[in-house]
Amino acid sequence: MAQTLIEHPNRAKAGSKATKAVIILLLIASAALIMIVTVGGWSELQGAQPVAFAYIFLYLLMAFYVARWNRGVLPVAAALAVLFAVVAAVAGPAWFDRDKAGFDTPLLEPSILGLLTVILVPVQLLLLAFAMRGFSQKWNVEVEVRRDYPHADGRGGNPQPARA
Repeated sequence: MAQTLIEHPNRAKAGSKATKAVIILLLIASAALIMIVTVGGWSELQGAQPVAFAYIFLYLLMAFYVARWNRGVLPVAAALAVLFAVVAAVAGPAWFDRDKAGFDTPLLEPSILGLLTVILVPVQLLLLAFAMRGFSQKWNVEVEVRRDYPHADGRGGNPQPARA
């Protein structure tokens, strides 16, 4: 009696595992940085909090799906990373401009918020690069493998490609 199993050979590669880990790390780091800037500059964000929380939620949700080898969220992560890199590149200098007398002081110092916002730009660019690398690794490729069960000694046979 033969049993056919589905295997994903590209997921077993060390490069794919490393790329997946880096993407998850970058998504979580991005969400954390966005959360710190949002909470630290809450009083000065002028209604941008829902957008920031949407990004945080989406990045954490995408990290969950990437952890489950879902390749479909990678282009979405790349696109959101481009959008947020542009927003962060514009917003970073504005935080530094607020580090003067006469401006209201948010929870965190404006220079710290500016630094964290500027740090978000390369993090988003790295996320873009690794998301596209992960997408090109074809995590979705499936191969049918035939295993012969049961043997007299109770162990399965060597994987054999399934024959049509």
